[in-house]
Amino acid sequence: MKPFQISIADEQIEDLKKRVRQARWPGSIFQSGDEDGVSLALVQKLATRWSDEFDWRAREAQLNELPQFTVDIDGQDIHFIHKKGAGPNARPLILTHGWPGSFVEFERIIPLLTDPGSHGGDPRNAFDVVVPSLPGFGFSAAPRQPGFSARRVAGLWQKLMLQLGYERYFAQGGDIGAGVSAWLAALYPGSVEGVHLNYIPGSFRPPLGADYPAITSEEQQFLDRATMFASVEGAYSLLQATKPQTLSFALSDSPIGLLGWIAEKFASWSDCDGDLETVISADALLTNVSIYWFGNTIDSSLRMYKENRLQPFSFPGVSSVNVPMSFAHFPKELPTPPRSWVERIFNVRRWTDMPKGGHFAALEQPELLARDIQDSFPFENRT
Repeated sequence: MKPFQISIADEQIEDLKKRVRQARWPGSIFQSGDEDGVSLALVQKLATRWSDEFDWRAREAQLNELPQFTVDIDGQDIHFIHKKGAGPNARPLILTHGWPGSFVEFERIIPLLTDPGSHGGDPRNAFDVVVPSLPGFGFSAAPRQPGFSARRVAGLWQKLMLQLGYERYFAQGGDIGAGVSAWLAALYPGSVEGVHLNYIPGSFRPPLGADYPAITSEEQQFLDRATMFASVEGAYSLLQATKPQTLSFALSDSPIGLLGWIAEKFASWSDCDGDLETVISADALLTNVSIYWFGNTIDSSLRMYKENRLQPFSFPGVSSVNVPMSFAHFPKELPTPPRSWVERIFNVRRWTDMPKGGHFAALEQPELLARDIQDSFPFENRT
């Protein structure tokens, strides 16, 4: 285990700016609309800031204020943040990001969880926070062989937490991180005290059939919504889950292509009412995209979709996962099943309908998410 600091070479920064400035732009019938995908106007605005105003060195310095490390786990080099909580009784919590995010999604929520007393919360409800970068994301090395699904990542996270001295801990995640966190609960119930999710993976299917309760009307409505979503919004997922290598040639060579591919998801999936910067700043988005670019990790991040297709989020032969689960439902999240659907497998103890927020909860509404995590795992109820 070694300390880590982000240090991008000047040549890489200048090469990025040059490529952005020399972009060849596509045409568009809809200059500012999103009928055909991310708008030309939004990407051009972000590109101008990226090349002429965005200060990577300033963001790099801010990120380096967080204690970062790398560690080899089963031959896989993993980058992670490990921020100790204020006070002597902080509880361990591992946070896992998704795609197209990165560890920087949690930059604003980390201080709320590690030092709640300085942010209007109960100082006793502090956590030791661990934020790993998924394999092939951020500054974690890309896997050198297939098979790194969310389930396999859960095994790496279990070993990471044990290496850090945490025999018992809590887990939280959204997007791919929700799958990893739930797999932790399913595979390591002796270690995971509780799990908190703000997303239910789309591949989740509880056991169904003659031996199980019939699908309710509410559950069927969810399945219909999910099918409709896949038909109009799911092309990206199908491509990434089947031919990730083909797409990676374009996105690895063109920062504008990378920006457009990622920005479209942030604009579509956040609770922004058409104005992304009201909830996620341009610099936050550009920091995230820059990390993909500098690390050249878009190909390995796309592959996670294929791995999860081959190892879906389902539990054949498992009657229940008994680790206590809490769920925070943000209103602009992707199609979310009703509580009854999740309770067919999981021990759901808490289900919170949030007043605002979308898919990128830690970025959009860090205070709401932090409070729900703290309320889900209150200090006095630790087992």
